Amino acid sequence: MSTTRKPTPRPYRMVRRLEQSEATRARLLDAAWQRFSTLPYESVRLSDVAADAGVTVQTLHTRFGTKDGLLTAALQRWMEEQGRRRVHARVGDVDDVVRVLYDNYDDQGEVGLRITAQEDRIPVIRTYIDVGRRWKRAWVAQVLEPFLTAAPPEDRGDLHEALIVALDIYTWRLLRVDIGHPTEDARRIVAGMIRSLVRGSGARRPRRR
Repeated sequence: MSTTRKPTPRPYRMVRRLEQSEATRARLLDAAWQRFSTLPYESVRLSDVAADAGVTVQTLHTRFGTKDGLLTAALQRWMEEQGRRRVHARVGDVDDVVRVLYDNYDDQGEVGLRITAQEDRIPVIRTYIDVGRRWKRAWVAQVLEPFLTAAPPEDRGDLHEALIVALDIYTWRLLRVDIGHPTEDARRIVAGMIRSLVRGSGARRPRRR
């Protein structure tokens, strides 16, 4: 009894399929984020997302499962993008830290506020907002580490908390959106807040690295 082997897919075909698969995923995430970032969660329909991406609803379900699964993937990608923008801040350089953060806030702050406003009723959003807050705490500790290290040990905890408040998105909203300061003025005010907090903590001037 003779058997015939199924032809092995040629490498270029496999690469092409992988590229198409990744392109479809990217289109779906782009379409999903366009809606999740501008509409309340309840108003986002999977049929609209699929239509925007040029695929069927079944394809969307196959890729991401539920609406929460799609939101999870879209949120994760967006937050990773924001993190990559912030890691370039120079450690110990107050002006650069504020510049990098406020460039990010000026571009994506209103989106962040719209998403955060839904955390009390959408568990997926609450989960990722909590992840983002923990990441922000660690980022502040990293980029302002020389000042925290220079502060008396008993004051470091309070100084860290105060620096987080100074660099919070709601501080940005107050200065840029509610009051309407130009970005240069808002950055100068926040940088001054940070320097005042550091001086008030009794921190010694950190050595240049």
